[in-house]
Amino acid sequence: MTASRNNRTVFAVTNPDKQTFRLGLRGRNSWAMKKLMDAGAAGCTPFKNPAPRWSAYVHNLRRFGVTIETITERHDGAFAGNHARYVLLADVTVINEGAAK
Repeated sequence: MTASRNNRTVFAVTNPDKQTFRLGLRGRNSWAMKKLMDAGAAGCTPFKNPAPRWSAYVHNLRRFGVTIETITERHDGAFAGNHARYVLLADVTVINEGAAK
């Protein structure tokens, strides 16, 4: 395993209902949280932030208690259809980057 998978980043999360908690994440869950934080109100889509399983990372973050909105958007082109835009509604800050287990 790589160092990034063995280490976790600790986040302070405050949801819109003012519920506050700490959350330690590793790997792609940590990556997705950071991407959502960076995106702000614009949110993230698999088109602009490619990753193999965005929906799974968002599902995990929600299961951990993080408030994330999903907006369904249409897209045109050869493979027209719908895609998701994920918007972090919680206020999140990094407490400790890459802390050891």
